[in-house]
This record gives sequence, C-alpha cells and structure tokens, in this order.
Amino acid sequence: MKILSYNLNGIRSAVNKGLIDYLKEENADVVCFQETKAQPDQIDSFLFMEAGYPYFYYHSAQKKGYSGVAILSKKGPDQIVVGMNDPTYDNEGRVLRADFGNLSILCVYVPSGSVGNARQDFKMAFLTDFFNFLQKLRKERPNLLICGDFNICHKAIDINHPERHQNVSGFLPEERAWFDQLIESGFIDSFRVFDQSPEKYSWWNYRSFARAKNLGWRIDYHLITDNLRDQLKAANIHSNAVHSDHCPVSAEIDF
Repeated sequence: MKILSYNLNGIRSAVNKGLIDYLKEENADVVCFQETKAQPDQIDSFLFMEAGYPYFYYHSAQKKGYSGVAILSKKGPDQIVVGMNDPTYDNEGRVLRADFGNLSILCVYVPSGSVGNARQDFKMAFLTDFFNFLQKLRKERPNLLICGDFNICHKAIDINHPERHQNVSGFLPEERAWFDQLIESGFIDSFRVFDQSPEKYSWWNYRSFARAKNLGWRIDYHLITDNLRDQLKAANIHSNAVHSDHCPVSAEIDF
C-alpha cells in the first residue's frame, strides 16, 4: 500500500497546476491532502474519480478558504472518522481518519503558530490534545500511520540554517520536545529509516526564491507505530512536484 500525503495550499489552485495528472502518474493507493482551503461543493470530485479515486472524503473548516483535510482512496475504507471529537479543533478541519482492515491512516494538519502569540498558544494546545488523542486511539487501533503537515521541523537536519531559526515557530524547543515525546511513545519517522542525509525538505517559502535555493523545511511526515516497522518498505520526498509551496511525501507499507 502506497500512501501519499500533500499539503496543497489550496486544492483548486493545485488542480489548475496539474495535480490530477500528477496523481495518475504517482498511482498511490491512498492520498491524504492538507490545507484544501475549500468546501465540499467547491471541489470537483469527478476529476479525482477520473484519476482513479472513486472514494473521496472531506473535513473542511467552517471558515471558508481556510485549512481543511481530505482522504482519497482507490478502494473503499471500512470506516471514516471525522475529527478529534473536539469542536475547538474540528471546526478548523484538522484531522480525518480512514480504516483499512487493521490499519488506520490518520491525516492531520497541525496549526501554524507563525502569525502571532495567540495562534502559537493554540498550536501548543492542539499538540498536547493531539498527543493524548493518539495515545487513546492506539488502544483501540494499534496499527497507525499518521501523515500530514506537522508544521514542525523535528531536528536540525530538517531545516536550513538551524542556527537562524531557534526562535521561530516550527523549530521552537518546546515544539521539538513534543516531537521527541511522540517518537518516544512508540512512533517512527518513516523517511529517516531510509534516508539520514541533510537538505531533504518538503516546504519552501514562496518568497526569496527559497525553493530554487533549497532553503527549505521538512515539516511533512509519515509516522508509523513501531509495531509496523518490519512492514515499512519505502518512504520518499517528491520534491519534483510543484503544485504547492509544499511537495508530497509518501510511504509504502506491506499490509
């Protein structure tokens, strides 16, 4: 099973930039989108059906043009679960889960804290509650794959010039400590199982020609529960895709 995750920074914009053809080429079994920035009636699901995805599930934010996640799949999931059962976060369309047999795929869009102290506080509250949500979920669904935009660079290797970003949201000590805690609780960063090299990023600021200079951040992940380690077959960053300021990341599991 190949799972592709992609922060689109607007699904309608990405479609206009060739997203549908790209999905056909990648041919993933499951695709998870973040930051769709659209309501269901603003998305032409028929285009994705033509690309081979007859199953398309949305969790849009109440605020139009903001946030939102979606899951597409070639085969129908056994169950779809929307949100975290907490309207504080669910109103922003942040979490969507699809169950395939014993495997649960969780698509998450962690809030950004870059627009001010209030949103940084909101981000940290989300992280605490999301961690607790995951610990509870694991008791019910022990085989988890969490993918999406975490808005955190876990380690210095995951960001350009780490010395310049010590006090920047997305690389703050408390955010990285939260990521440490998540890994220590029994999750694996799938990409780093296969690739420990530097300068592998998944997001570049649109300003200052950051992508051309590869001044990026790795903030998009596939995390798997450690009991799935032997079934993990591949994990990649698809930096050639240019439909967004992010690029897709993928993981392959023999399941």
